[in-house]
Amino acid sequence: MTPALPLPGRTRRALSPRRLLAPLLSVGLLALPLAAPATAATDDLPVEEIQTFAEVFERIKRGYVEEVDDGTLLRNAMRGMLSELDPHSAYLDREEFQSLRESTQGEFGGIGIEVGLEDGQLTVITPIDDTPASRAGLQARDQILRIDDAPTEQLSLQEAVNLMRGEPGTAIELTILRRGESSPRTVTLTREVIRTESVRSELLEPGFGYLRISQFQTRTGDQVGEHIRRLEREAPLSGLVLDLRNNPGGVLQAAVAVADAFLDGGLIVYTEGRLPDTEMRFSAASQTAAPDVPLVVLINGGSASAAEIVAGALQDQRRGVVMGTESFGKGSVQQIMPLGNGEGLKLTTALYFTPGGRSIQAQGIAPDVQVVRGRVEVTESSRQVREADLEGHLRSRDAPRERTELSERLREDYQLGEALNLLKALNVLSQRER
Repeated sequence: MTPALPLPGRTRRALSPRRLLAPLLSVGLLALPLAAPATAATDDLPVEEIQTFAEVFERIKRGYVEEVDDGTLLRNAMRGMLSELDPHSAYLDREEFQSLRESTQGEFGGIGIEVGLEDGQLTVITPIDDTPASRAGLQARDQILRIDDAPTEQLSLQEAVNLMRGEPGTAIELTILRRGESSPRTVTLTREVIRTESVRSELLEPGFGYLRISQFQTRTGDQVGEHIRRLEREAPLSGLVLDLRNNPGGVLQAAVAVADAFLDGGLIVYTEGRLPDTEMRFSAASQTAAPDVPLVVLINGGSASAAEIVAGALQDQRRGVVMGTESFGKGSVQQIMPLGNGEGLKLTTALYFTPGGRSIQAQGIAPDVQVVRGRVEVTESSRQVREADLEGHLRSRDAPRERTELSERLREDYQLGEALNLLKALNVLSQRER
């Protein structure tokens, strides 16, 4: 199907509010009513540039080595207009638009990976929990050099996403280069139906809970409340780790609801754009699921968008200690607009800000306590001799104290272990204040 030429009347119809998608309300994919700027009616078209565009179009039609149809040339022109704006604005053909709608519904065939362009290179933002990508060990900041036989440097972001998606059960081969490594590695994965459960929880130790949010979906806020209540039924909570590492973001209202679960008032996030409809403010309600539980929030370079909203709100309101490494830094809002022919437009229209007025765009959230990824190695030589190890030592009159063994999980996840240690310290201090 050939899109209309970029003339004034056709362009205005394509951006009419009546043609906008119903609100998806997601940070990366936010659809809101988009009104034309007040000055649009009086803006003069750049006639000279349009004439140059028409000349280039005609020369390609007549002189290019192979014949190219009008529709392909015009779609490529529109792709070029949007790709030069920012990494998240894009022109979507029918297949791409349908693929985007599927991803917002949370079910599609693929490997479970969020990707973006970093310095022009296809790069992993984060693998989604319990998917082929996460089980294969892919990490945030891994560079994807090839998808099967296709070099990624020749692909657009959407083309790369389309190649990685496919029928469940089919195989895909990725060539990746990890930071700090000199040679690439090849990973073979089998596509699955990706249905992401956004929240899971467990007790790390009696009284100390762990709440993991892998992405922000429509019901994530409700699920967080359910998991907090479930943890409290097992044991009164003395502290909680909120794990937002490798969380690529998602639904804006879900991020607001999660922050609201820990805040009893105040601003959570606000957005600013050129149009009045892109300016919004979200505040916490007085009722909250966990108003007083000591909180440590884990973030890293894979924490993006909605995850950064939550971390930034809790940090600015001094509700919790943010620990880990600097987040990804995606602070922009996209609107999704169908163009009436089955194709669509994804356009960046606003930036969001933390309660303290910080823009996260290209900055990220800096943790209060920086802890890099690692694991704890316990060796025999590191174990010191204690009084209890000496032959013939005097025995204590008190009951023997139970020794807490470091679980294998905490050994493998140094950041989580440090978060638990900090929660224990905060709990000790809070008991002294009572």
